[in-house]
Amino acid sequence: MATRNTPTERQKRLGAELRKMRLAAGATTEYAAGLLGIDRTRLSNMESGIRPFSAERIHTLACNYSCAEQSYVTALVTMAEGKERGWWEQYRGTLPAGLLDIAELEWHASRVRTAQIMHAPGLLQTEDYARAVFAAVLPPLSRLEVELRVAHRMERQQVFDRAAPLPYVAYVHEAALRMPYGGTEVTRRQLDHLATQSERDSIDVRVIPTSVGGFPGAGHALLYADGTVPQLDTVQLDSAHGPEFTGAEAQLTKYRTHLDWMEHAALPSAASRDVVRNVAREL
Repeated sequence: MATRNTPTERQKRLGAELRKMRLAAGATTEYAAGLLGIDRTRLSNMESGIRPFSAERIHTLACNYSCAEQSYVTALVTMAEGKERGWWEQYRGTLPAGLLDIAELEWHASRVRTAQIMHAPGLLQTEDYARAVFAAVLPPLSRLEVELRVAHRMERQQVFDRAAPLPYVAYVHEAALRMPYGGTEVTRRQLDHLATQSERDSIDVRVIPTSVGGFPGAGHALLYADGTVPQLDTVQLDSAHGPEFTGAEAQLTKYRTHLDWMEHAALPSAASRDVVRNVAREL
């Protein structure tokens, strides 16, 4: 099997899950490599996502690691067998890999919840609004870089138009609705679009009013993607140097708690839609 110079987050996650399974079983790299008839270095590369796992090898390891959760093993096999080229691959080499990893994460998620504090959720942005968001970064992006990011962001939205639309919940702070990215008219059109999209069956937009005051996780935006099984849930956090991903159980638990808090603090869907439209009229 060929090596990968830069494995994707999904490929690294598969390897990390097999490593976690091995450690939980108390198995050494020598033992696991012996089961597969390979050397330790190759196994380490596989657990790092640099080399791929086959379905047969995943089953062999799961059996010998005494992993009885069949749904979990099946989900890992599905990850290993998913070799189809995603639409995001057309941007490889022209956009940062982290942006492609976000698109892949959303595409394979069974549900996505996001929390946005400073601007509208990326999957619900208009083209002009997204362009204004990408123009407000340091160091400044070139016009080509901005347009590539805008095109990629628009294509990400196809998860809502496929046969099985992505279930999507967006918690948006009221302050984000009032940030005039691109000016008043661009923001007003963005808010109208946000309200309209929230009427779709698969999309739920919930506004956290400023009257709530402080809340956990207020310092950054986050995306929580449900995997096909809970063990494969993933959190993606925005940062100044690019997206960060984690599947560590302690972190998943923390961010699930943050989102659950927002679920209870946010306005109901219809009332949230009214707030969005009222802010648009006030601009």
